[in-house]
Amino acid sequence: MHREGRGFLLSPIAGDDDRGGEKSPPFSARNQGFAFAETGGSLPPHVSGHATGNMGGGRDPPHSRRNQGGLCPPWFRAEKGGNFSPPRSSSPATGEGRNPLSSLRILGSPLHPTSGNFKASPLSTKNSLHFFVACSFKYALKHLVSPHQRLINSNLPHGKCTPFLVTRNQTFRVYCDSQTKEMQIRKFSPILESMLLSGNGIIPSKEWKTVPDIWRTSAEKFGDRVALVDPYHDPPTNMTYKQLEQEILNFSEGLRVVGLKPEEKIALFADNSCRWLVADQGIMATGAINVVRGSRSSVEELFQIYNHSESVALVVDDPVLYSRISETFRARATVRFVILLWGEKSSIKDVAAAEIPVYSYNEITSLGHESHTALVHSEDARKQYIYETISSDDVATLVYTSGTTGNPKGVMLTHENLLHQITNLWDIVPAVPGDRFLSLLPPWHAYERACEYFIFTHGTEQVYTTIKNLKEDLQRYQPNYLISVPLVYETLYRGIQKQFNTSSAARKLVALLFLRFSLAYMEAKRIYEGKCLTKDPEQPSLLVSLFDWFWARITAAILWPLHMLAKKIVYSKIHSAIGISKAGISGGGSLPSHVDKFFEAIEIKVQNGYGLTESSPVVAARRPNCNVLGSIGHPIKHTEIKVVDAETDKVLPYGSKGIVKARGPQVMKGYYKNPLATKQVLDENGWLNTGDIGWICPHHSVGRSRNARGVIVLEGRAKDTIVLSTGENVEPSEIEEAALRSSLIQQIVVIGQDQRRLAAIIVPNKEDILSEAKRLSKVDSDASEISKETMTSLFHEELRKWTSECSFQIGPILVVNEPFTIDGGLMTPTMKIRRDKVVSQFKEQIDNLYK
Repeated sequence: MHREGRGFLLSPIAGDDDRGGEKSPPFSARNQGFAFAETGGSLPPHVSGHATGNMGGGRDPPHSRRNQGGLCPPWFRAEKGGNFSPPRSSSPATGEGRNPLSSLRILGSPLHPTSGNFKASPLSTKNSLHFFVACSFKYALKHLVSPHQRLINSNLPHGKCTPFLVTRNQTFRVYCDSQTKEMQIRKFSPILESMLLSGNGIIPSKEWKTVPDIWRTSAEKFGDRVALVDPYHDPPTNMTYKQLEQEILNFSEGLRVVGLKPEEKIALFADNSCRWLVADQGIMATGAINVVRGSRSSVEELFQIYNHSESVALVVDDPVLYSRISETFRARATVRFVILLWGEKSSIKDVAAAEIPVYSYNEITSLGHESHTALVHSEDARKQYIYETISSDDVATLVYTSGTTGNPKGVMLTHENLLHQITNLWDIVPAVPGDRFLSLLPPWHAYERACEYFIFTHGTEQVYTTIKNLKEDLQRYQPNYLISVPLVYETLYRGIQKQFNTSSAARKLVALLFLRFSLAYMEAKRIYEGKCLTKDPEQPSLLVSLFDWFWARITAAILWPLHMLAKKIVYSKIHSAIGISKAGISGGGSLPSHVDKFFEAIEIKVQNGYGLTESSPVVAARRPNCNVLGSIGHPIKHTEIKVVDAETDKVLPYGSKGIVKARGPQVMKGYYKNPLATKQVLDENGWLNTGDIGWICPHHSVGRSRNARGVIVLEGRAKDTIVLSTGENVEPSEIEEAALRSSLIQQIVVIGQDQRRLAAIIVPNKEDILSEAKRLSKVDSDASEISKETMTSLFHEELRKWTSECSFQIGPILVVNEPFTIDGGLMTPTMKIRRDKVVSQFKEQIDNLYK
C-alpha cells in the first residue's frame, strides 16, 4: 500500500509488473480514490467497450476503446475482429437496446454506509453484481460485499478500507464477480467522468494505456482552453485542447492512409514547434515508433540514426532540411515517403523528379480528416477499418543519446515509461489550469518532452520561444513556470549582473549591498528551517542544535527588514522583467551553486531536477516545499535510489560518496539492437547505473539538516573524473563551477588526464574582459582588442580568486576565441559541453601546453 498525497492508494495485483515491482497506483494524488483488483471474470456487455474506464487493477475488456490503438475515433466502439460499429447499449436482461445507466437506481445496498457519505444501488445479472456508488468528502467503506474479497498489497484486514479525502463528489461503478468474489471499482465513461469531476483537477490517469490517450481526456476536460501558442512560425498558431486533439487524430489517420503501419519506425527530424508535437503524437497514435533528432545535426549523423533504427519514412522540419539531406538519403537509404512540417513542397526544386513521395503537413491532416469523415458516413469503410492494439509495454520512441562522451545509442522508451513521468511530476510542478509555460528546449530531448506531455494533462498553456526571443518573451508572456537547462539560468544571472554593473555607481552599490544582505538572510533561513546539507552521519546534540537555531533566528530577524526593502526596491523590477511567478525548473545538467543562491536571494524559486534519457528522464527533483539548495531533491514516486561502491557494488551508508543507481517504472527497455551496452548499465534486477557520482544526506531528526534528510547530492560524472599521473582523482565540475562565477569566463573545460597537473581551455567573455583590461590599464582606453597573453594573465588572476578553495588549482591555460556551440558539434542540444569532442579538436594545442 502506498501513502501518497491525500489518502491511501491501492496498487494492482502483485506480479502484474514484469519487473516484479508495483505499477503506479490507480489514482494519482489528485485522483484520491480506491481501486480493487479482479482475478477472474469480465465485465458484461453493458459496461464494456467505450463506456468504461479502467481504473482498477484488472485489464480492460478486450474490445474497449483503449485497446484499439490509442486514439481510436471516439464515435466508434470496436467489435471482435477489429471492425467498427456505432456504439450501442444493452440491458443485462436482453443485451439489446437499453441505456446501461438507466438501470442504476439509488436504493439500499449490502454495502454498509458510514455517516451517510455514500449511497449504492445493486444491479443483479446472471453472473455478477454491480453497484453504483456516489461518494462525498471523507468516508470509509467497511464490510465490502464479501469477506472473501481482498485488498491488493495491503496490510489492512480483509474486507475493510481506510478513510480518504475527496474534494468533490466522485462516481464509480463497482463490479463484483459472484464466482471469484473479487471486486473492482471502475470509473464511468469519459463523458460522464468529465461532468462529474469537472473543475477539481482530477485526471483519470489509470485509463491511459498509451501516451496519446492523454489528449482525449484533456480535450474533454479543458476543451476550449488555449493549449499552445506558436508565434514564430508561419503561420503563427493558437490552438485549443479540442483543436489539438483533432489535429493529432487527423495527422495519425493521415499517416495510416499513406501507408504507415504499427510497429514501423519513422524518423522525425525537426525542431521545437506545435507541429512537432502533433507529428510526434500522431505517429504514436498509429502504433508506430518515432525516431527523433533535431534538424541541426549533421547529415551523416541523421543518416546513421535513420539507418540504424531501420526507419521507413521521414518527417522533416522544412524544405531547407530536406534539401540538405535528400541527396544522401536518396543514394543510401530506402525512404517510403517524406512529410514537411513547415513550408510547401513546391519550394523543393527536384520534388517532381524524385521517386520519393513528398507530402506537406496540410496534405497529411487533410487525408486524415477525409478518412475520418468516410468512417462516419460509410458502413463499408467501417467494415474495412482495422485498428491494431497498442500495449503500454510497446516501444513508443527511440531517442538517440547525445551525451558528453561516446557514440549515440538508441534508447527504447515505452508508453509505460513516459506515462510514469506524466502521472508523477505534479509533486514537483503543481500546475493548475491556466498556468503558462515557456517552451525553449529541443522537444525530442527526454526532459522537455516528458514535461510537455505532463503539462498538457493539467490544462496549462505552452508558449513556444527561442533563445533569441527569450528575454522579450519572458517580459511579454510573464510565464508562471520556465522549464529549462542550467545554461539558461546562468544567462539570466549574467544579464542581471550586467545590469547591476552598468548602472550608476550609487545604484550598483545599493544593489550589491542589498544582494549581500539577502544572501545572508537566506543562509540563516536555511539553517533555522533545517535545510542545509551535511555528510556527517553523526547527529548533532540537542543543545548545539538549539543554539544553532536560535542564532540563525536572530540573524534572520535582523536581516529580514533589509531583505524586504531590497525586494521592494530592486527585486520587484527583476520579477517584472522575467516573470517566472511560480518556479523555474532546471534539469539536463548541473545548476551552479552561485546561480542557485542568487535566485533564492531575489525570491525567484528555482527547483533543480535530475534524470537521464535512459530513465525517461526524471529520477529525482526538489519539491516546492523542500527545495534544498545544492541537492537534486528526493526520488520521485515509485523510484528507488541507492549509492554503491564503484568496485564492489555494495550499498554505501548515507553520506558516503559512490555511484548512483536508480530503479523504477520509468527506466528504459534497453538500447536498440545493443544488448551488450544495455547489460553494462542495466542489471537483471532493473537497477540503472547512472554513471554519476553522488551521496545521500544522512537522516538527522534535529539540527540544521533535519529537513534535508534523504536528499541526493551529485558531485560529477564517473567518466569525467580526471586521473593525474600522480594517481590523484579530480572532479573537474567543482573547479569549472567555481571558475564560471567570474564574469570574464564564458566557457571552461578543465583537462589533465594522465598529466602531472591540471590545465584549462577557456572561452573569454570578450566584452567584459576588454573592459576589465582597460580598468586595470593593461590596454589603451581606445583599444578594441586584447592580446592572448594579457587574457591569460587576467584569467590566472580570476582563477586564483574564484577557485582558491578548490582542492586542485589550474596550471596552464589555452584561450579559444570561438565559443563551443551545438552547430560546431562541441555542445549537446541541452547545452552541455562535450568534453571528448573539445579535447579531440584541440589535441595539438593541449599537447603544446604540457611541453
